[in-house]
Parts: sequence; structure tokens; C-alpha cells
Amino acid sequence: MTTPTPSGADIARQWLATSPFVKYLSIELVTLEPGIATLRLPYDRTMTTIGSVVHGGAIVTLMDSAGAAAAWAGADVPANIRGATVSLATTYLATAEDEDTLATARVLRRGRSLVYLDIEATTPSGKLVAKGQATYKIG
Repeated sequence: MTTPTPSGADIARQWLATSPFVKYLSIELVTLEPGIATLRLPYDRTMTTIGSVVHGGAIVTLMDSAGAAAAWAGADVPANIRGATVSLATTYLATAEDEDTLATARVLRRGRSLVYLDIEATTPSGKLVAKGQATYKIG
């Protein structure tokens, strides 16, 4: 009996559910569609830099994780299942304070192994916190 090959979305879900760092930050999957992923970073005072301002490192980790999930969702799964962020440029536009942060990543273009993404971090109230572009390598 042959085990079915997992889809790219299956790989993204499994990685998000088992990554120790994702678990440590309590990052949650909100939605996953081909080429689009939204993740949530629940507000927690342990992730603040001063007062109730969420640390930029926690926000960029959320954005990076959303980018990886979107890159896998809808991807053709290679024989060698592995991936890595090649580049991530982030511009912070406002603070996230005393509320959850969401990151939505969208695939702009898929190459043979490189995936180019646009990523936005917002608050549930709709404030744009950060904007990023990433390149992710699959395989």
C-alpha cells in the first residue's frame, strides 16, 4: 500500500502544528488557501518591548511564518521536502499595541523553486502595522 503524497497545504499545516518556535509564540493558523495564508499572533505581555507595544521581532517572525505557509499552500511538492526563507524585507508602519497581530501572505509569483510573496501585518481592528516582501525556496 502506497502512502499518498501530502499536498503543499498539508505540509504547511503539519509544520505550523509541530514547529517548536511557532508553538512557543502561540502563532495560530487562521486561513490557508492556495497561495494565501493568514496567521495570528495572540497578544501576550511577554512579547512586548515596552509597555504594551508588541516587539518587532515577534511581528517579523509572524510574517515569515505566514510567508512560508503561503509558499507551500498550492505548491507542487518536491521529492525532497524542505524549504527556507531566502530573503525578507520588512517596513514597520505603526505599532501593534495591546491586541493580537495578524499576518497575511500572498504569492506574487511562483518559479521552479523560488516563491515571491507580499506580506502584511495588521491588527484585528484593521491598523496596518508592517509590510514585507519575501522570497521562499521550496525543495
